[in-house]
Amino acid sequence: MNAPLLSARALTVEIGGHRVVDSLDLDLAPGERLAILGRNGAGKSTLLSTLAGLRPPTAGAVLLGGLDSAALPPRAAALRRAWLGQFQNDPFGSTVLETALTGRHPHLGRWAWESPQDAELARAALAAVGLAGLEARPTHTLSGGERQRLGIATLLTQAPPLYLLDEPLSHLDLNHQMAVLDLFAATARQRGAGVVMALHDPALAHRFCDRALLLYGAGRHASGPVDATLTAATLSNLYGYPLRQLEDGGWRCFIPE
Repeated sequence: MNAPLLSARALTVEIGGHRVVDSLDLDLAPGERLAILGRNGAGKSTLLSTLAGLRPPTAGAVLLGGLDSAALPPRAAALRRAWLGQFQNDPFGSTVLETALTGRHPHLGRWAWESPQDAELARAALAAVGLAGLEARPTHTLSGGERQRLGIATLLTQAPPLYLLDEPLSHLDLNHQMAVLDLFAATARQRGAGVVMALHDPALAHRFCDRALLLYGAGRHASGPVDATLTAATLSNLYGYPLRQLEDGGWRCFIPE
């Protein structure tokens, strides 16, 4: 059997004396989508950056395709996973197309340049997020939502088997939120990619993910299929505010009492 795209083994993560998760065991299979939910400050971003190899865990291990991520060279890790942070920084001037093409760097040799095929992949990714026609635009002229979509296009250009997304819906209007979630759902379904994303809306997590990981703070966590995990009772406990659950046409939403 193929190894999971992502595994956590007895993973403990801390930051600033705050324990995010304690002894987390997790497997993500090809094609699976996992939502991470919790209050502000619960550690969703810290956990995702640890899974992405950007900070070491306090204890335990993160595996990519069955291999210890800490032992993988950066290029090998970049071929296995892509990470979208909350904030997009552009320290150097570049165009939209040039930025998207950085997603191909893990696939290139030390002295290689991007090929016409790489450019076509980048253009297709830009079109997928609604940025076709903006290839020559300087990135610093983009709106916050356009810059967020460019970050997503760069990940799609990278084309790894695993996507780790920290609040991918930031700065996006409703239309683009749904388009991005549909896009990653299709990527999981058609390419067998795994997707882990921190979300704030449990209704969207229920609609677009297979499983959910809830971070309660002080290391406490719970996970399971979205139907069993994302309920009014569990979410009221998670967010510390009573919620009511409504269902229509198979979709589930939650409103404050």
